[in-house]
Formats: sequence, structure tokens, C-alpha cells
Amino acid sequence: MTDTSAGPDGLKTEADAVVLDAKGLRALAHPMRVQLVGLLRKYGPSTATRLAERLGVNSGTASYHLRQLGAAGFVEEDTERGNARERWWRSLHQRTELNDPELAEREPEAALAYLQSVAATYTLRAQRAVNELQTMPRAWRDTFDMSDWALRLTPEETAALRQELLAVVARYREDTPEAAAKAPEGAERVAVITHLLPELDTPVASEVHSSPQKATGTETS
Repeated sequence: MTDTSAGPDGLKTEADAVVLDAKGLRALAHPMRVQLVGLLRKYGPSTATRLAERLGVNSGTASYHLRQLGAAGFVEEDTERGNARERWWRSLHQRTELNDPELAEREPEAALAYLQSVAATYTLRAQRAVNELQTMPRAWRDTFDMSDWALRLTPEETAALRQELLAVVARYREDTPEAAAKAPEGAERVAVITHLLPELDTPVASEVHSSPQKATGTETS
């Protein structure tokens, strides 16, 4: 059983994960904030100036969004590192979970904005990896994979698939400061990004077969 406690401003935390409530969802409904939280989780504490350089914005913009994230309980000032001239920030959690099925219905605009920001961030990460692929050592280059599979499942089967994928990932070493210190030589950060995308407008088999036009496959692997 996972310990659950009330976090800042009513955010519920499970270990190092934050479970979004309405206030937290609205706070993250901005792509800049999603990226700032991601950078702090990935690289550790940083300043608004350094984060702004990574994102290509001015430090004032980064500072504003960091303060908003701080007010919502996602980040806090790292007073051990900061000084009168330079404020450092750190993330309070390593994961964000949106697992309330009714929250998206109560906050449709915020939920859509948040999910669009997450999708855009994943796209940027994939593009960065592709751009750096040719300069990677051969051993790492050979591990790179971008695949998709077309399945025809019920909602129940899709939910079961998700749980199986989570179970597989859970068998491997998580990227935390503690795990990094004990990881074997040669271990690096590997991002596993999964998407389960219902495509409800896909024609059923009978419609495809009865169509006079020839179907063109678009799946890639």
C-alpha cells in the first residue's frame, strides 16, 4: 500500500508523485510550466536564468511561472543554494498523475490545455533524440526505437494493456538520485514514453472491404 498524505494547497502525494486536483490541473495548464517542472525533475535544482536559457525565454517569464508553480505546490525555493542575488528552485515531486476520471469533465479547458502541453513536450523530446542520434555512441544508437502498432481492443482490454505496460516498466531501475548513485557503470537516462490513443473514427473491417477505393496503410514501425 502506498502512503498517501496531503501536500501543499491540498495536493495529494503518493511517495514522490503528485496527484492532480482541480487547482493543480489549472496551475499546469500552461506549456511553460509543464516544461519547467520537467526540467527541474530531470536535471535537479536550477535558477530562473538557467531554465530560461534552456527554454529560449527571458528570465522574468521563467521567474513568473516558477512563482505560480510554487504557489500551487509543485516547486519550492531551494534556500540552501540560493542567495540574495540568485534564487534556486527545486521540484517537490518526480511524477505527475492525472487519475481522477471526473476531473477532466469538471475542468475540460484546463485538462485539454494540460494534455496538449504534455503532448507537445513529448514531441520536443522525441525530436531532440532524433537530432542527436547520429552523434550517439553506436551501442546507444542501436537501442533507439520509434514504433506503433494498430490493435482492435475493447476499453477493458485497453485498460489491461496499460497495466501490463506499467508493470513491465516497474521492473526496471527508476531514474532517481538514489538509483543513479547505485546504478552500474554505463547506465544513462532512458526515456520510455507510452501513448494509448483511441482512434474511434477508424472504419470497421466491413466498411473497408466494401469500399471501392484501395486503402492505404499509414502505420509505421
